[in-house]
Amino acid sequence: MLPIHEQFYTFQGEGVHAGRAAYFIRTFGCPVHCPWCDSAGTWHPDYIPEKIQKYSSEQLKNTVAETAAEFVVITGGEPTIHNLRPLCDALHSIDRPVHLETSGAFPIKGDVDWITLSPKRWKQPLAENVQAASEFKIIVDHLDAIEEYNSMLQELGANLATPIWLHPEWSQHRDQALLDHITEWIKTKGAPYRAGWQMHKNYAADLRDPRSAPAVPLGGKPEQGF
Repeated sequence: MLPIHEQFYTFQGEGVHAGRAAYFIRTFGCPVHCPWCDSAGTWHPDYIPEKIQKYSSEQLKNTVAETAAEFVVITGGEPTIHNLRPLCDALHSIDRPVHLETSGAFPIKGDVDWITLSPKRWKQPLAENVQAASEFKIIVDHLDAIEEYNSMLQELGANLATPIWLHPEWSQHRDQALLDHITEWIKTKGAPYRAGWQMHKNYAADLRDPRSAPAVPLGGKPEQGF
């Protein structure tokens, strides 16, 4: 049984697979505690729901099977604090690829097909996860963040051909200086850097599924989703 904060059918709004139909399973719990977390309901004491539902891998698989999702995204919180092997095996049994979104700070327990690794300075990712990543997502929360995380990934042996998405931290997504910094970095460096965006928020796509939990992010305006 896994503690699940929310699950919903939407499309992937970020990264290489943006725009594709995806089923999201967001696990509960995270020891990393980013001060601007956009999923604070998974761990922050001010936002933890009164009741946390637990589901079996079989239950989650059956729900996914009712959709036309091209793949399943397991996210959090930090999903790798849980043993994901039974869930991955169940999803593979219905031919659904498993995509993982993680900080990379903990061992991955389960067979996943795609790893989106978003390093966090509060708990550095494991070298084995950095080297296995399919794509990176750097959250640019200040002007020095790109250089900071770029150095971290290189020191941990990242494949320099792996896409590196540069996302403005969402509560600052209208900060022109931050956006200009990302733009200039990409124009100067080129590949593997790419400009990132949370496209699903423009569409309000996740909210179309009533099982999606209300937004309770830190560092922004919760009533506006950031």
